[in-house]
Amino acid sequence: MNTPKRYTITAALPYTNGPVHIGHLAGVYVPADIYARYLRQKGEDVLFVCGSDEHGVPITIKAKKEGITPQQVVDKYNNIIKTSFSDFGISFDNYSRTSAKVHHDTASDFFTKLYNDGEFIEEVTEQLYDAEANQYLADRFVVGTCPKCGNEESYGDQCENCGTTHNATDLINPKSSITGNVPSLKETKHWFLPLDKHEAFLKEWILEGHKNDWKPNVLGQVKSWIDDGLRPRAVTRDLDWGIPVPVKGADGKVLYVWFDAPIGYISATKEWAAQNNTNWEPYWKDENTKLVHFIGKDNIVFHCIIFPAMLKAHGDYILPENVPANEFLNLEGNKLSTSKNWAVWLHEYLQDFPEKQDVLRYALTATAPETKDNDFTWKDFQARNNNELVAIFGNFINRVIVLTNKYYGGQVPPAGKFSEVDEETLASLKEFPNTISRSIERYRFREASQELLSLARLGNKYLADEEPWKVIKLDEERVKTIMNVALQIAAGLAVLCEPFLPFTSVKLKNMLNLDENLTWNDISSKEVLLSADHQINKAELLFAKIEDKEIEAQLEKLQATKTANEQANKVLEPQKETIEFDDFTKLDMRIGTIIEATKVPKTKKLLQLKVDVGIDVRTIVSGIAESFKPEDIIGQQVTVLCNLAPRKLRGVESQGMILMTDTPEGKLAFVEPSEKIENGGQVS
Repeated sequence: MNTPKRYTITAALPYTNGPVHIGHLAGVYVPADIYARYLRQKGEDVLFVCGSDEHGVPITIKAKKEGITPQQVVDKYNNIIKTSFSDFGISFDNYSRTSAKVHHDTASDFFTKLYNDGEFIEEVTEQLYDAEANQYLADRFVVGTCPKCGNEESYGDQCENCGTTHNATDLINPKSSITGNVPSLKETKHWFLPLDKHEAFLKEWILEGHKNDWKPNVLGQVKSWIDDGLRPRAVTRDLDWGIPVPVKGADGKVLYVWFDAPIGYISATKEWAAQNNTNWEPYWKDENTKLVHFIGKDNIVFHCIIFPAMLKAHGDYILPENVPANEFLNLEGNKLSTSKNWAVWLHEYLQDFPEKQDVLRYALTATAPETKDNDFTWKDFQARNNNELVAIFGNFINRVIVLTNKYYGGQVPPAGKFSEVDEETLASLKEFPNTISRSIERYRFREASQELLSLARLGNKYLADEEPWKVIKLDEERVKTIMNVALQIAAGLAVLCEPFLPFTSVKLKNMLNLDENLTWNDISSKEVLLSADHQINKAELLFAKIEDKEIEAQLEKLQATKTANEQANKVLEPQKETIEFDDFTKLDMRIGTIIEATKVPKTKKLLQLKVDVGIDVRTIVSGIAESFKPEDIIGQQVTVLCNLAPRKLRGVESQGMILMTDTPEGKLAFVEPSEKIENGGQVS
């Protein structure tokens, strides 16, 4: 399109069944925020909206799990999510909720218009039904084998292993996640959006019209769907949580969450307009508005096929100009998972790393999964901070401001005659806004972040080459020019870093006492950003080094999660063969006390123990050295199988066996009496 009059930017509505994690941030919210902040810096009319997605089965599942109502679930997580976004600097113009009246009204009106215009198909179909639970099973209440990849834990609507979307009835060996029973098929009436009717339009609009400006991963997924043939998709479901279907004969049915959620962008715009006494319609109905959806790849089909088909069927709305969906971010080599707690949660990060919002923003942008899945590691996070933000960006700013205060009492010195290097450096500074802009406007945020860092590198190289701390002894006038040039670079960084590092930008602008009205375009067009005799402030630390112990604490937290997951998924050994009572009576198990403990030489696992079992003191070799220190178990009461045939282990004859078990964390634990028992007491 030609130069837009305004921009409507949407970010995928997060489900309020849990907090936001770094995968959400890297895939959706950080790039969307960079884009919105950049456009505002350019002086554009920007509306950036989002909101909590508070309907759908994940909410009801969470409510059942926590023993509370769905409303209590969404209230709890909406507060956590909204606060986290605000504290992290995500600059929404409005963050709404799909439980708001304005959304219920907007979604109901949208459905009603399509219904009245004959855009839906009404069908009686067979749906999976759990007789014991006495309810139809919505997609997330069904688990079975994915018909495409064979994953045995696929949900009824989408396989999280291969990303394929499907119907619950497509699953192989489906089971109810409520009762574990095999569901039956039962007839129910629903309304469907005939996507096949819109196939030709979607093919022309996306595969032809946007083949040169949409990301290959988005085009590829859309093409796969269209090539497979689009089919009608249900817009209603049997559920008691959501927006009631606004037609007769629809009791007990609600709008399907995929239908009502994207309409949340429109209702959030209406809510914003009402709060600001302005008209919402140009942001959704004017052809001169550029609409951009920021989403993860699991939402491509909904935002590139289904929602556009809905908008086209309605007839009053513009279509998105771009949907720059990202791929997935993994964590330490494993897929992020809310249900398995394998995540770095935003609200916890903000507690663990206070005032380091920009460090995470930068690390996620620098490793963004823009064209393929990428991996977040805590070691890389530390390196990005220490080796790039601290050593390059922070180092340059610190040197400039410290030297300016040292030499000139914080006043910007006047520039004398520029050398060729000075002129080349200032010319390079003026090129950076356009260079970074080109990357941002092509949704290459990772590339843009590295261009920003290149500006800091330019400043560092300039100072290192010109060495003002040496030249000051020989040519004070030359140093004034050097420092003037360096300060212009610092001012440029303060403005250009704002979309990426908003908190850093505020700090740097305060240090430089910079004009708040200085814009993105000014960096290229203005001859001087900081005039001579302008007074700057004292240096503050922009970025602090992150120590190894801070990273180790995060890795330990993840390891604890991994151990807990392994225990939760641990398959118990089946019962052994049945024995006769006489076989049991042959076992002589007694309570004993460890009185000596030493490591067996040249082994990692074995301890040599002296155990008083009442009838004697005997030597027992036990494989517990990796779990217990010898000095810690002196006096420990244990259960001993006394009449086990002796055997030699590493040259030491072991005269019995100590009974052990595992804790939920996977650690060894002694099988011991609940209160002190006299040595030799028999277990029967």
